[in-house]
Parts: sequence; structure tokens; C-alpha cells
Amino acid sequence: MKTFTYCMVLLLCASFNLLQAQEELQLTEKDSLVKSSWMFGLGYNIVDDSGDVFHELFSFGKQWNALAYPSRISIGRYFKSGIGLEAIGSYNKYKVGKFIDGRTNLEETDYYGLDARLTYDLNKLIGETGWFDPYVGVGAGYTEANNESRATYNAVVGFRTWFSDRIGLDFSSSGKWAANNDNATNHLQHAAGIVYQFGIEKGLSKKGEAKLALIEEMAEKRQKEQDSIASVQREKEQAALAARLAKERKEASLAAAEKAKIDAKKQREMSIKNEIDALGLAYFDLNSSYLNTNSKKVLDGLALVLQKHPELELEISSYTDSRGTSKYNNWLSERRVARTKEYLVKKGVDVSRLQTEAYGETNLLNECDDNTYCEEEKHQENRRSEFVITKF
Repeated sequence: MKTFTYCMVLLLCASFNLLQAQEELQLTEKDSLVKSSWMFGLGYNIVDDSGDVFHELFSFGKQWNALAYPSRISIGRYFKSGIGLEAIGSYNKYKVGKFIDGRTNLEETDYYGLDARLTYDLNKLIGETGWFDPYVGVGAGYTEANNESRATYNAVVGFRTWFSDRIGLDFSSSGKWAANNDNATNHLQHAAGIVYQFGIEKGLSKKGEAKLALIEEMAEKRQKEQDSIASVQREKEQAALAARLAKERKEASLAAAEKAKIDAKKQREMSIKNEIDALGLAYFDLNSSYLNTNSKKVLDGLALVLQKHPELELEISSYTDSRGTSKYNNWLSERRVARTKEYLVKKGVDVSRLQTEAYGETNLLNECDDNTYCEEEKHQENRRSEFVITKF
């Protein structure tokens, strides 16, 4: 008895210690990272079209062209794999006195760029930081600079630094090589701006994954301790518990099967309804109950649906526009519904599957009543036969 009590105390103490450690070790926001997102950017672009490649790379006053207001906009999609797809539009001005294509610029000209690029997040290679994202990429685009239009091949290197999951700064430099214009020189384009992430999907960082694995391991150990205590304390209750769980599983399985059956039935009914709705309505000419070519096409399609689903029953309702007397319109709608039904019967539909109603000029689909003038095409909307499923 003493040995049993001693074992129980040890098990209880071990379980309590594991529980306390697990409660202290919890996943936090710092353990997660943005894995994929959309990203919108707005900022500045700086163009160096001096023609000397990397010579005097940081000659801001002599070679760099920039505007005082935001001149670059971008939208991109970034995936868990580290791949990013981005579209970029930019605008700039080559100012008088700047060094352009190897000579001093004497006339202010506009710069336009429209580029698409494919980037790769280098954190996939060097490890996630959560706030610093270096990247490299390639791309292509169209640029008009120094009055020369050109297609370009692009290469980019850059990084983003994040203040939160949504807001950050983006800095990059791109080399742009002319592809189809021998007169157009290659140039550099730098960018700096603010970026906003949306449509975010988050996941655990490597540190978070390690912490989660430790939490799961501790939870498993704790469960084993609890199982040991339960096996000692409730040996007789386990059989009853197992039977109850088996019963609940069976009931849940039956309920799921029944729900699936009901859902399948509803889905089938909705599919049939959509199939009929997609055919549209059968329309009639003014003061006519005869089916025109378009209406016959609708009824031909409806007959095929009814043949495909022999258990289906329909109510056909016919209407007129508001012109004419109510008595005449009631008579005309009766003729229209009769001819609609007669056509379907000739197409092989059992008459017992069809109910009919004639509504005259009631239930107009628009404002075209006796007191409102309407064009003919609006009156046409009301001269119709409709189809409603009464039995699936």
C-alpha cells in the first residue's frame, strides 16, 4: 500500500511539473512569420543613365535623376517558396545639366518604365529574420528614356525591412539592358519606398517550429503521465468509456453520412435548378401566343432537362405586358401557357409532370404598367413563360 501511494505521488508530481512547464512555454507572435502575401508599394525611383555603368555610381548631383514626389508604384504576389511576381510602373524626368548617355543633358525629357520581375527571397537560404528580407531577381519590361523607347532585360538586388507584419520599407537597384534598340543605352534604376502587405498567410519560424515540437513533446509526456494515473485509478471505467466513445463515433458517423446524403440531394436539386435557370425564359411577340424561334430553343433545352430527370415536375406560368385590357391579357396568357405546355408534351414530356398558371398582366418584371410609357424592348420582358420546379 505504501509503495502504491508513493508511486501515485511521484506520478502526480511529474504530471504537475510537466503541466507547469508547458504553460510557461507558449507560442507567441514572435514565433510566426509572413509566409505569403500580396504587397503594394509606393515610393521614389532614381535613374542613372550616364552610360558609364558603375563609374561614379554615387554621383548624386551629376548623374542621378529623381523627382520630389512619389514616382513609383508596384503590386506583387509573394509565395511560400520565396518566389515573388511583381508589376512596377515608374515615371521620372531627365533634368537639364545631368549626365545622360555620356553627355550633358540640354533638354528636360520624360522617363517612363513598365516592368515585370521575378524575385527570390534570400532568407530561404540564409534563414528567416522576421524584419529583414534581402532578395534578388530578374525581369523584363518597356522603358522610354532620353526619347528612345526600348524593351529591356532587367536584374535586381534589394531588401525590405519591416516595422510590422504589414508596413515596411523597400530598397532596390536594377540594371536595365536594352533588348531591341541599338541606340538606347543601358542604365541603372534605384528605388526606395513604403510597402504594405495584405492577404497575409502566416506560418511558424524555425524557432517557432522548434518550440512547437518541444510543446508537443511535453504534451505527449504529460499525456503519458495522465494515462498512467488514469490506468491506476480507473481501470474499471475504461471499458465503459471505450463503449461510450465507440457509440458516439458510430452516432457521429451515421450523422455525417446522413448529412452527406442530404447535402448531396440539395446539391443535385440546386444543380438541376441552375440548369433550368440558365436556359432563360420563353418570350412572346406582341399580341401573340405562338412560340418564336428563340422560345422554342429554350423549350427544347427544357425538354432535354426533363427527359434527363424523369422524376422532375414543373409549374409553367405565363404573363403578358400591361397593354390591352385585363380580360384580354388573361385570355392571352392562358393561350401562351397552353402553347408552352403543348410544345413540351410534343417533345415527349408527360403531361402529368406539368402544371400551368396564367397570370395575365400581373407580376410585371419592371415599371411598365398602364401609367408608364416604356420602349418595346422593356414591354418584351413581361411577355414570357416562366418555369418553377414543384417536385424534384
